[in-house]
Amino acid sequence: MTKIRPTVADKRRTFRRLHEAGCFVIPNPWDAGSALYLQSLGFKALATTSSGFAWSQGRPDGGVGRDTVLAHMASLVAATDVPVNADFEAGFASDAAGVAASVTLAVATGVAGLSIEDATGDVANPLYDLSSAIDRIRAARTAIDTAGAEVILVGRAECFLVGRPDLEETIDRLRAYAKAGADCLYAPGLQRTEHIAAVVAAVAPKPVNLLIGTASELTLRDIAALGVRRVSVGGALARSAWGAFMRAATLIAQEGRFDAFAEAAAGRDLNGFYRGP
Repeated sequence: MTKIRPTVADKRRTFRRLHEAGCFVIPNPWDAGSALYLQSLGFKALATTSSGFAWSQGRPDGGVGRDTVLAHMASLVAATDVPVNADFEAGFASDAAGVAASVTLAVATGVAGLSIEDATGDVANPLYDLSSAIDRIRAARTAIDTAGAEVILVGRAECFLVGRPDLEETIDRLRAYAKAGADCLYAPGLQRTEHIAAVVAAVAPKPVNLLIGTASELTLRDIAALGVRRVSVGGALARSAWGAFMRAATLIAQEGRFDAFAEAAAGRDLNGFYRGP
């Protein structure tokens, strides 16, 4: 019996419902294989990772062009039956019109959500000024609405990641992005529970995404108690895979030893999983 797969519209409706109540984890695969495995574990949604995908292409985070990223997004949407949220970086444009054009293309890939960050990539001026950042979120919102898509728009304030860990500025930016049309708010780099709780309270009732990108004592139950709606891991799963690969390869190169293969997944298990029932 052929399985009926959910349509793009189905996945977008599911994703929007996930943001209405509760707390869910939205892990970040970097290719179709890792996406399918995460889906098999029961995660209700997935998110792309700009860094994880870039490293798989031999590039640094932020070093992959828009067309390649769009093709990657489309491949994950096609491979999976759960909603996919796109880490769409800064919209691959320096102005609002360019962001709108990029978001229109992103919507066409079938993603259920996408984020636009306010980082410029310029060390001297790491964040777009607030007025420009608001215009960029507003342009993304208009592009989504014009396409008639139920795509979740995530507004990202990058303050804590670019060396400006100012909670007040972060909250001001997130509130402004909410007013400009963001459905969900995200300030990567928050770690202290009082900061997380403050952001959740400040933008309520809008849902908040929390990044757990390093080892943390916080459990999902702890995070849910803070009022966070969704949890992503950024490039952490990709870095975990790279860590195992680098340790095994370095051991061979430097000591001629193959001990690290003891922890490798069995090929028959992987073949069996991807072969399917």
